[in-house]
Amino acid sequence: MSPQYSKDPKIFSQLCNMFGVRFLGNGLETDLDYNHWHKQRKIIDSAFSRNYLIGFMEIFNDQAEDLMKVLNEKADGEMEVDMMSLFRRLTLDIIAKVAFGLELNTLHCDQTPFPHAFTMVMKGVSKARNPFFQYLPGNRKEIQEVRESLRLLRRTGKECITQRRKAIQNDEPVPLDILTQILKSADQEESDDENMIDNFVTFFVAGHETTASQLSFTIMELARQPEIVAKLQAEVDEVIGVKRDIAYQDLRKLEYLTQVLKEILRLYPPVSGTMRWTEKKNVIEGIEIPANTTLFFNTYIMGRMDRYFKDALTFDPDRFSKGKSRPYFSYFPFSLGPRSCIGQLFSQMEVKVLMAKFLQRFEFELVPPQSFKILDMGTLRPLDGVTCRLKPRHHFNF
Repeated sequence: MSPQYSKDPKIFSQLCNMFGVRFLGNGLETDLDYNHWHKQRKIIDSAFSRNYLIGFMEIFNDQAEDLMKVLNEKADGEMEVDMMSLFRRLTLDIIAKVAFGLELNTLHCDQTPFPHAFTMVMKGVSKARNPFFQYLPGNRKEIQEVRESLRLLRRTGKECITQRRKAIQNDEPVPLDILTQILKSADQEESDDENMIDNFVTFFVAGHETTASQLSFTIMELARQPEIVAKLQAEVDEVIGVKRDIAYQDLRKLEYLTQVLKEILRLYPPVSGTMRWTEKKNVIEGIEIPANTTLFFNTYIMGRMDRYFKDALTFDPDRFSKGKSRPYFSYFPFSLGPRSCIGQLFSQMEVKVLMAKFLQRFEFELVPPQSFKILDMGTLRPLDGVTCRLKPRHHFNF
């Protein structure tokens, strides 16, 4: 957590560029220079503050309603619904709208270039771990697709930033989204356009992939927890009732849903851990750590160890009930310290709105077979996807 331990330069340099094209560059995720990172974080923090994010509740509600309508058309108890695909497209639409004022509409049209571009980028992240991958002739087509996908994202980011900056300078009406707040907070004379694009790509990738995975894992696990689902639906019925729009104050009252989502992140964290690098020799807890050593902290493994969590493989949301103690340094799905995830509050507000509406409207079951295994594609996701059959809950009419 201390600034003296930087992120691992070898690992994170692989994310700066991918197959010769700039990827996350020198953005918040990959910046190893603490002072430069701190300057970036200070500029961007205000855009992710609680007070600013509360203003996006209307967008969260509207976008979630779009998904509910799509699901209602498929909720005949027979049709097989690919929930993970829908979640990935919806969370992409949400981050595009809330962060950059873009109307991607991928939920209703998966032929737009962005879903494929992000799929290719995440494949690239997974494949780039193998240092020989890019030198094998049979991989040239896939590598070229990854490169084109990265260029599309960066080109879109540059257009967004240029147009918005021009509108602000000309005192034209601009959306009150994250990009506007960042540009207004930044010192325009010192701002680096390439660095701004780095963060555009970072927010896009991190802001939808991990959230979609958390939602998918939640549906996957709840499908085999009928008693917990019943308790969740009772809470949603009490707090939300049959109203369409969920207020921020409602989210705070959904205490059991919060516990469930935290327990999902214990067993299925989309980001499995974080890395730090020791420049100098250290002795930590009596253990000698050599200089220039990479340390990997894995919240996925620690979350499944009985040493830290009693009956660790049992899904038990009551672990996170008020008053229960738990080991702070063994549970860090959003990392810890000053470099913890800036989008943590954003993502959990989004997930709660979506899950509350889903539980309000539908009964669901998994289509077998479901292995409950996990696929590592740079982030963790359900290996089999999450295919469900849905039925409307008896008391809710669209």
